[in-house]
Amino acid sequence: MKVFVIIPTYNEKENIGSLVKKVLSLPVPVEAVVVDDNSPDGTGALLDGLAAAEPRLRVIHRPGKLGLGTAHIAGLRYALERGADFAITMDADLSHDPAYIPALLEAAGSFDLVIGSRYAGGGMAVNSPAHRRALSRGANLFARLVLGLRAGDCTAGFRCYSAPVLRALDLDSIFSNGYSFLIEILGEIQARGFSVGEIPIKFIDREMGASKISRNEIAKALYTVLRLGLRRAVGGRTIGTEK
Repeated sequence: MKVFVIIPTYNEKENIGSLVKKVLSLPVPVEAVVVDDNSPDGTGALLDGLAAAEPRLRVIHRPGKLGLGTAHIAGLRYALERGADFAITMDADLSHDPAYIPALLEAAGSFDLVIGSRYAGGGMAVNSPAHRRALSRGANLFARLVLGLRAGDCTAGFRCYSAPVLRALDLDSIFSNGYSFLIEILGEIQARGFSVGEIPIKFIDREMGASKISRNEIAKALYTVLRLGLRRAVGGRTIGTEK
């Protein structure tokens, strides 16, 4: 079984070394793929140093801050091209504990896509400000109502994709580039009839570094849900694009 763990980064020097070590020390064989958007804080150089001593770590350097969505796509394509059976995506800020990866893979025996969910029974968000929790729950409710998504945590980035799911998707057709990418790709997977499961996780709000969720990202997520809702309402016609 070939498993790739994909981690997009931008200015995560304080967190990424610890995260990579935890991922590669798991009791299941995995390869880590870090996609760095030319982080000015030296994240890329730190990763190159780690990769020089660790053959299971691959660093993909991109020329600039090109967005979370395209970073996910770059990592997913890399995994597929190398014969992945499963591709796991996770955040770089230690909010997703790699210790859940074995449970994600176990659940992947029953589902095509498995989400590490804050909102599944037993899941929780820790150290997250009240306004962030309210925003997350509101965004998830809005996405489920407008798009008919069935997952409880539609915006979670901790996911395990099976290879058949990734091969079935037209990744070039996904317009969303920021965090809203997570909503759009989930909608594409559900629309194709693949099964989606969730396991509960404890989501821990970052302790070091700056959050990447901005007003612009929130606006893009709102736009994406409305765009996809319109497309759904008119029978699949694409409404606009997102840069």
